[in-house]
Amino acid sequence: MRPFLRGCLAAAAASLLLAGCSGEGAAPHPGPATSASRAPAPRPSPTWNAHPASIAALGDSITRGFDACSLLKDCPEVSWVTGTRAQVDSIAGRVLTAAGVANSWNLAESGARMSDLPGQAAAAAAKKPSLVTVLMGSNDACRDSVDDMTPVADFRADFTRAMAGLHTALPGSQVFVASIPDLKRLWEVGKENPLGKQIWKLGICPSMLRDPDSVSRSAQTRRDAVRARVVAYNRVLREVCAKYEHCRHDGGAVFDYRFTSNELSSWDWFHPNAQGQAQLARILYSAAFTKP
Repeated sequence: MRPFLRGCLAAAAASLLLAGCSGEGAAPHPGPATSASRAPAPRPSPTWNAHPASIAALGDSITRGFDACSLLKDCPEVSWVTGTRAQVDSIAGRVLTAAGVANSWNLAESGARMSDLPGQAAAAAAKKPSLVTVLMGSNDACRDSVDDMTPVADFRADFTRAMAGLHTALPGSQVFVASIPDLKRLWEVGKENPLGKQIWKLGICPSMLRDPDSVSRSAQTRRDAVRARVVAYNRVLREVCAKYEHCRHDGGAVFDYRFTSNELSSWDWFHPNAQGQAQLARILYSAAFTKP
């Protein structure tokens, strides 16, 4: 029996899971990428430093490594950007000097939405990092219903405010922005897993994952609406980032990546496990630092 079955179904754990997991995404759709989700690969500019001396990571539970190591807990040691475990081969581990983790800060917060990014950006500014990474937005789409998703205009306003704050406080620092995962891919991967579907009933991303077996027109319309909102959010991330010389977008690398069930947490079948975090580190390192 999996460890999850031995303990997670207790009422207290269930309530915590509902609070801690309700807004995160972890996997893209296998179908053709739309023009809104796929952008040209980021091209290094003369001002982009491939060897930053320090890194501050902003975002949500994906960057915190939630449910990657143990039930209902963050595990930043396997984070794609600041993780210290060799199996992940994080961005910080790849690019920082011998000082390593002493020069990186994981300021992400599980459950955070784009409205929380300006506050995280202010905290990052106080650290004066030479590189800031951002992976944020899944929680804005993972709501109780389609109507509860963050409006695109509000998402844009919050992201614009965060970016303006970062570039004002840290004019010489670089910002790397990752795209939001395609939540519909997660449904497609997990809907064949009976246990995973039971866990989803606790309230994990109901806008996408509610009634996972339903093939009704309304269910399909709901899932498509969530995916379309993620595509719109990703367009905002790319457009706002493009306004700044020191900002680079991943070109849709996370959205386009086809996560598998082997890369999802066995605690919730939603967040990336250590293997999934390693894949994020691999594709985002390439998007940030490798010339096309």
